[in-house]
Amino acid sequence: MGIQSAMFSGISGLNTNSQAMSVIGNNLANTNTLGFKGSRSIFSDLLSGNIYGSGGASQVGRGVGLSIVDSIYSQGTFETTSSNTDVAIEGTGFFLLKETGNDTTYYTRAGSFRFNQDGYLINPEGLRVQGMTFDPVNNSELLPQDPTDIRVVNLGLTPANPTSTLTLTTNLDENSRVIGTGIPIDPTDRTTYNYSGSTQIFDSLGQSHLITMYWQLEDDSTNLWNMAYTVDNNTAAPQALSQQLQFDANGLYIDFPDPLTVQINLPAWGNGAAASVIDFTFDCTQFDSNSAIIGQEQNGYAAGELTNVFINNQGTVVASYSNGRQINISQLVLAKFQNPGGLKLAGANRYTATSEVGSIRVGLPGPELGKVFTNSLELSNVDMGQEFVQMITTQRGFQANSKIITTVDEMLSELINLKR
Repeated sequence: MGIQSAMFSGISGLNTNSQAMSVIGNNLANTNTLGFKGSRSIFSDLLSGNIYGSGGASQVGRGVGLSIVDSIYSQGTFETTSSNTDVAIEGTGFFLLKETGNDTTYYTRAGSFRFNQDGYLINPEGLRVQGMTFDPVNNSELLPQDPTDIRVVNLGLTPANPTSTLTLTTNLDENSRVIGTGIPIDPTDRTTYNYSGSTQIFDSLGQSHLITMYWQLEDDSTNLWNMAYTVDNNTAAPQALSQQLQFDANGLYIDFPDPLTVQINLPAWGNGAAASVIDFTFDCTQFDSNSAIIGQEQNGYAAGELTNVFINNQGTVVASYSNGRQINISQLVLAKFQNPGGLKLAGANRYTATSEVGSIRVGLPGPELGKVFTNSLELSNVDMGQEFVQMITTQRGFQANSKIITTVDEMLSELINLKR
């Protein structure tokens, strides 16, 4: 009975080491798999039997078994790529994926994403990446809703936006010559104004126009300035503003409100575009420095076509258009598990959550869930050197257990030969 038990212990050792070698082989096979997390085999002894001797009862083991195969979720190294939709996670989070027509959520560390012909951000197997959608009106705020498919809807032209606000930050030279009272500004006569500057605006169709402002120093003692403007260099019809600029001894605008905002009504443009109403803000000073437009800002833009889509280091999917606009589409979300060991392998670098993962925290990238890095991919965390050492020890374990069987076989042969 004891001899046969030793044989079965050897068989259990062969089986267990064979399973361990399969784990090692899988680890080495996935050395170059993106986001792969290696595994390890945990052995445990089997039930023991009781034997009795002169010293009392003792126990003898009955072999070895595979207790569990653990996944090792340590951080993998990063590879730099040229694709701006490749994303890597530094931390414990996982990307969320969903299959079309399937409510099951899959999780992955492999961030090799791309856009398909319908504008969806997908992984190589076609599963759609999940994220939070930005408000199309307030493009800096996320909509208060659950994560959904990330999609760039507008693959063609974005509509134009007419200019409705325009701000000029300007300094008017304190040493400018006085032109006088009651002299109208004439764009064709340089002696009727001190300084002029132009800026671009857009109508409702996205066509650009040039608006030119003219400043005229009326009174040096009161630092009083007059203003007029022309549109598209129509110097025959300058529009004088009833509002004036006045500065104190420090060169600062003294009237209320500061800065001065004037509403300008521009008639229909003649190209089918609607008439424009622009809130024109004059953020002006009068310092002892050359007259200059220091800054200009307006909110209009022409129609634009999609030129690029990329993911930034906040995990935000941004669409760039030929008119210079950048629109936030969605922001990647990450999932964190109380017990990552409860994840179940689903193939193709994917996992599914079982009841053993505990609570699942889903949110935006950050210190808690993990930071994201674009133009990067996380590589396998398999340590080849360690795996080869494990391979040697497993091979030796298998070899030792095979020796047990052959030795027991010889012992049984001797036992049978006793009858001869």
